[in-house]
Amino acid sequence: MNKFTRRISTLIIIFSSSVCFLFGQKVIEPKPTNLEWEKPYPAFRIVGNLYYVGTYELACYLITTDSGNILINTGLASSAEQIKHNIESLGLRFAETKILLNTQAHFDHLGAMASIKKSTKAKFYIDAKDSMEVKTGGRTDYAIGGLVSSYKPIKVDRYLNDGDTIKLGDMALLLLHHPGHTKGSCSFLFDVNDGNKTYKVLIANMPSIIIDQPFSAVTSYPTIENDYAHTLKSLKNLHFDIWLASHASQFDLHKKHQPKDTYNPNAFIDQAGFDAEMKEYQRKFDKKIKEK
Repeated sequence: MNKFTRRISTLIIIFSSSVCFLFGQKVIEPKPTNLEWEKPYPAFRIVGNLYYVGTYELACYLITTDSGNILINTGLASSAEQIKHNIESLGLRFAETKILLNTQAHFDHLGAMASIKKSTKAKFYIDAKDSMEVKTGGRTDYAIGGLVSSYKPIKVDRYLNDGDTIKLGDMALLLLHHPGHTKGSCSFLFDVNDGNKTYKVLIANMPSIIIDQPFSAVTSYPTIENDYAHTLKSLKNLHFDIWLASHASQFDLHKKHQPKDTYNPNAFIDQAGFDAEMKEYQRKFDKKIKEK
């Protein structure tokens, strides 16, 4: 075994991941530390035309319209077939996916994006501040970037800014720029009709802090502290009926829904849970800004 072969073998052992090339860039998806990221979970209807189609922990959402469907987040690279299966298990057509959105440019939410974009020919929209990250497959991320990409780079069809609206058929989603976790982390706010009732739904990207060093040490992201402060303030001032998040555990999905449960949108009305989460994120932020 020559030196090059030994090096590649070592990388495969370390990451337990697939290696491929795109535009000459090596892609190595890190092995998830949480097995629930890959664990299958049955798709279900949350409310109206909004469905959960992700894994046990990595939340992916499908919004159906009369002009095709919108998919938000795609989990790991290995999740592509699972998402397709989940969508089709609902009696919906995977090929009807027309727009792909994302809440943050990390491999655990973008891993299957390039594959799904290719197979469905859907358009991919991203918060403009995460544009470099998706073009490099995460190499330029301030916290977990490196010499190799952690997911396949993705061609962007539309760059979004705070307050932009994404429209498809009878649906309109408001993008909220909520940076910090990544430079272009974002949330989505929209109305869902369910019979005679309309629910305002928030899919929130929660402002979790993933660095050990003080904010002042993150020289590649000089506005990180101000961005987190903006996101915390914005989220706490939002009004909604139902809230969801990028990770199932962040909004207690498995306490609110079990696979055999019947359709119950009211299970996801949880202002107290949201307030408690935000209080904890604020506490961690306040602690971090005191670090030197």
